[in-house]
Amino acid sequence: MEQISALLTRLKTQSPLVQSITNYVVMNNTANALLAAGASPIMAHAQPEVKDMVNIVGALVVNIGTLDEYWSESMLQAAAHAHAIQKPWVLDPVGAGATSYRNEILSKLLQFQPSVIRGNASEIMSLASVNIKSKGVDSTNSSDEALEAGTQLSKQTGAVVVISGEVDYIIDRERIAKVKNGNPIMSKVTGMGCTASALTGAMIAIEKDRFLASTAAMALMGVAGDIAAEKADGPGTLQLHFYDALYNLKSEEFEERMIVSYP
Repeated sequence: MEQISALLTRLKTQSPLVQSITNYVVMNNTANALLAAGASPIMAHAQPEVKDMVNIVGALVVNIGTLDEYWSESMLQAAAHAHAIQKPWVLDPVGAGATSYRNEILSKLLQFQPSVIRGNASEIMSLASVNIKSKGVDSTNSSDEALEAGTQLSKQTGAVVVISGEVDYIIDRERIAKVKNGNPIMSKVTGMGCTASALTGAMIAIEKDRFLASTAAMALMGVAGDIAAEKADGPGTLQLHFYDALYNLKSEEFEERMIVSYP
């Protein structure tokens, strides 16, 4: 717990650059969350500069939420370069399994060995080639149901696999962590999962142990959500208080509030 809470202090003092090639529904959300938590966002997807950006940032986040042909190529170029220079990167497989085009791009991205894969249960089960019912960006499966698939996917890819849900699971082959923080109202704010991926990118930019970094990111997400839910009247004010919680949270309160276990 002390190692996890210490990462929050490091995040705020080191302020890592995080490149996000993400969907345009959540660009503002994820950029503000990174700033509030202490990181510095760069939202760059232009192909002439994408490799140069990967060179200077601490980590890359690739989120396939609003795919098109140009952005897909930008993502592939960025992921390929991150892999080539051993820069840590996060894959958020939004809507995995929903369309053949989405699955094709994900298959290509997985060849570049993401450091962390973070998705909801249905997305993780789809990537692990488990027969599921998908309804796009929303999950029709629980994180508990996806645990076996997540373990399989981690072993297949070598990535830390993070399954978001009522309980968040962080899986590094045989190592598993559970985070029980967070509030159901968070699911009523679009892009919360995308924000979790962005914060994961910030954490792996400052911590080489990607299992520890990913656990810290999900705990931070959940604790900030808990604090925001205590003050919010609904989804609109939840988002407002969520940013404030990320900005104001200190390592002592973070350690006290986090509910992390290692089954």
